[in-house]
Order: sequence, then structure tokens, then C-alpha cells
Amino acid sequence: MRFDVLTLFPELFDAARIGVTGRAFRDLGHELEASSYRPFAGNTFGHVDAPPFGGGPGMVLRPDVLRDALAALPRRQAARVIHFSPAAPPLDHAKVVELAALDQLILVCTRFEGLDQRAVELYVDEELSVGDAVLSGGELPALFLIDAVCRWLPEVLGNEASAAEDSFATGLLDHPHFTRPARFEGREAPAVLLGGNHEAIRLWRLRESMDRTRRLRPALWQTFLDQRLAGLPRADQWCAWQVEHPEDRDRPRPKGWKGWRR
Repeated sequence: MRFDVLTLFPELFDAARIGVTGRAFRDLGHELEASSYRPFAGNTFGHVDAPPFGGGPGMVLRPDVLRDALAALPRRQAARVIHFSPAAPPLDHAKVVELAALDQLILVCTRFEGLDQRAVELYVDEELSVGDAVLSGGELPALFLIDAVCRWLPEVLGNEASAAEDSFATGLLDHPHFTRPARFEGREAPAVLLGGNHEAIRLWRLRESMDRTRRLRPALWQTFLDQRLAGLPRADQWCAWQVEHPEDRDRPRPKGWKGWRR
């Protein structure tokens, strides 16, 4: 994977060269290049933006600047140009997995009032946001995307199961996590996690993921029930039943139970 970032602040992307993403670029052959718009300003002052037509606050990145900056980049066959805008759909798990399958992502970071709409229509393949919030520029969303996509590149995490078990990958939020000490400030770690019964631990974690999703993301939980429940083993379906029916939370799965028929 090659990431190319167009920005006024290339130095911000040094942050992507540490931690998990740093391993991707340092050890695994993936590439990250952050390039400034200023060499394409066409003036001695390096100004790349201009006031919006019709008046109003802020500045807009000129379309010729983006055109020339893009033309200077090497292109791979499976490449996508992405511009970050608070008006765009939010980045989600499905989109991250889709992007990780490409050869190159070109991330267009703008500031203030964004990018001339003609440049969006001519040069941008897709616009994304990171939610219903306005930031000063696209650099933080670009770092957000780089980190999320890198987690899905082969060998980046070391343990291939790590990404697959993250929140959203299973259609559920992640379960709670505990570590030493077993007792902290009067609170005990769940006994099941200390018992060594791997199937009991798996079902406890699944039930906790289901319960957390139902409480915090009811729409996501409903989608899980509608689209994934029927394909689960009966033991896993019983966990979902228990989450939906708290009175059965501590009740063992009845003998002969044939699954949850919704």
C-alpha cells in the first residue's frame, strides 16, 4: 500500500511513522509520502488558496493547485483520491476494509472552507468525514484513516486475529478487557476470565460484546440481529437471547433448544 498525502503541513504526518503504523512503513514495505501544496502555488508567496466567490469567511484551495499537485504524484493501478469534508459520509469499518484492498490512497487535506467544487468533481473519487464535527483541516482525519487502514494490511498487527476481533469487524462492539492485578481498588476481574475454560471465556466475551452493543449502539445491534444472528451456532444465539431477555442471563441453555427463531 502507498499513501500519498497532499497538505499544507507535511510534518504532521511524522506521527504516522510511530507505533503500529510506523511498523507498516518501517519494516513491511508500505509507503507514506506527505507533500506540500506550496510548490504548486504559482506565485512567489506560496499562497495556494483564495477568497470564495460571492464573499464570505475563510479561504478555498484553488482547483489548479490540486490539479498540478496530483499530476506530480506517481499513480498505481488501484488508486483512489479521497478528500476529507465534514459534509461527507463518515468513515466506517466496511469502508476501511474496502480501502485496505487498494494499492494506493491519495489523501487530499484542505483547510478553512475546503476545496473548489470543480476540483472535487474533476479530481476526487470519494469524500469522507470522521463524524459530525468540523475540524480545522483534513490532516487529523487523514491520520485517522491511515491508522485504521494500516491495521488491515497483512502482518502489520503481528497477530492476524487482532483486527478481525476488533469492534465492528464482527458486527458488534468489542468486549471489556481486564489485566493484572486481579483485584484493584476493591473491584475484582470477572472470575470466568481467570478460570482457564476457553469456551466459557469466549461465550462470556461474546455476551458482553452483545450487551455493550445493545446498550450503546441499538441500531448496530438491530442490524446484527437481522443480518448475522441466524448464521451463529446455537450457543452463540443463546447469548443473544440472554441479552434480549435479562431474566435468563444466568440460566443455562435448555436441552433441545433449537435456536432463536425471530
